[in-house]
Amino acid sequence: QVQLVESGGGLVRAGGSLRLYCASSGSAFNFGAMCWYRQAPGKQRELVAAISEDGNTDYANSVKGRFTISRGNVKNTINLQMNSLKPEDTAVYYCNAVLCSMSFWGQGTQVTVSS
Repeated sequence: QVQLVESGGGLVRAGGSLRLYCASSGSAFNFGAMCWYRQAPGKQRELVAAISEDGNTDYANSVKGRFTISRGNVKNTINLQMNSLKPEDTAVYYCNAVLCSMSFWGQGTQVTVSS
């Protein structure tokens, strides 16, 4: 049973920072790419940041220069450092991982940025 669990969300004011965490359990294999997605009410799910197995990273244009994805010290974990937060960043943030043909998702963590 593979599980992903996000944490670190909360309520912050515009310009503030949050650090999200994604922990995993149950996999005997190293995940391939791992990603952070977000979904705001009434909007489609958006890919925010991705990190490959070899450590290459990519970001949505809307968060470049503000968000940083990184691998944790523990196997199959990732972090998302979010700086200079804007109200438009308000969403539920989800961790995603792929292993062969399967895709795994966490339950999400709510990030709310007030004006």
